[in-house]
Amino acid sequence: MPANSDDWTTRFEALAGLDASLSDSLKAQSKVLSLPAKSVLFGPGDPAASMVLLLSGTVRVQQVSDSGHEIVLYRIHAGESCVLTTACLLSHETYAATGIAETPIKAVAIPRQQFDALVAQSSVFRNFVFSAFSKRITDLFMMVDEVAFQRIDVRLAHRLTAMSDSDGVVTATHQQLSVELGTAREVVSRHLQEFQRRGWLVLARNKIKVIDHEKLEILGASSGGSSVIVKES
Repeated sequence: MPANSDDWTTRFEALAGLDASLSDSLKAQSKVLSLPAKSVLFGPGDPAASMVLLLSGTVRVQQVSDSGHEIVLYRIHAGESCVLTTACLLSHETYAATGIAETPIKAVAIPRQQFDALVAQSSVFRNFVFSAFSKRITDLFMMVDEVAFQRIDVRLAHRLTAMSDSDGVVTATHQQLSVELGTAREVVSRHLQEFQRRGWLVLARNKIKVIDHEKLEILGASSGGSSVIVKES
């Protein structure tokens, strides 16, 4: 796909200080891509050929464990880059996760050769790359902390309140929620059934109706105290 003549760099404030010649080279060498929802941008074992900057839409980055459990590592939104892609470009390693377009997306692909040249030549571009990288690494550490140390009922309650629409409806399967939380579907199902028993929500096919948003918010905001007791089957 040919390079787009639009000045997409204006979408990224940190690139405003690029030298004019480097900015022109960046725009000339990069490509603006439009991809439909469910497109796979990269997968395990793929080499990182370009740095991707998202102009619109959302990309989900997820990983599958040896035991087959999936977990969402993070999402990329408009105005952001992919920390895993940056890490692979810098280390010359292949991807260890999958990037999937959750919505139709528009993105800029900066070829590896251009990426390497700009990192070497421009302090502005280096600062842009590493500031975005450090922020994402911090987010990932927070996610690891949640998965490793936070109770699953707390994380599930928080996710339900975050995902519910204005009518209190969460359109997601138990499997999708388990991927979001990095746990087994059976674990999510047991906690949802307990939430329903308490009158906090109603379960339906492929969706959940939140009845007591306040109770879920209180649980989702907690970090200690007693957990919701769920009987093992």
